[in-house]
Amino acid sequence: MQDIDSIPGHLAPAARAALSWVNDTRGSNYQLTGLVGVDGVDNASQPFEMGLVLCDGEICAREQVRVIPEDDAFHFDFVNESEPDIPPLLDPPVGVRRDWLDRQLEKFEFVLLLYYRGLW
Repeated sequence: MQDIDSIPGHLAPAARAALSWVNDTRGSNYQLTGLVGVDGVDNASQPFEMGLVLCDGEICAREQVRVIPEDDAFHFDFVNESEPDIPPLLDPPVGVRRDWLDRQLEKFEFVLLLYYRGLW
């Protein structure tokens, strides 16, 4: 993950525009705290996908969006992943948390859980 201070300059305009689009579409007031899955994106003039790590002070979420550059602006679409590596809600509900943890432990030798600002 790239935190807000380390987002590459060529992705910053698309990330800011995607944040505004998500907030307008969802009727939310998220702030961008980082990007996921943009390590191989060297050219922001071609369509690409990025994961936005968003927080509104209480809840943090991850939104996967497809970015399509159009002249001096961008067009966005939500991307539905069949089973994302990072859950969309970064603090999944109690019933989901255990299931998600079990699936991760099947794939990895260990999982590190981090408790941050009241959220897992």
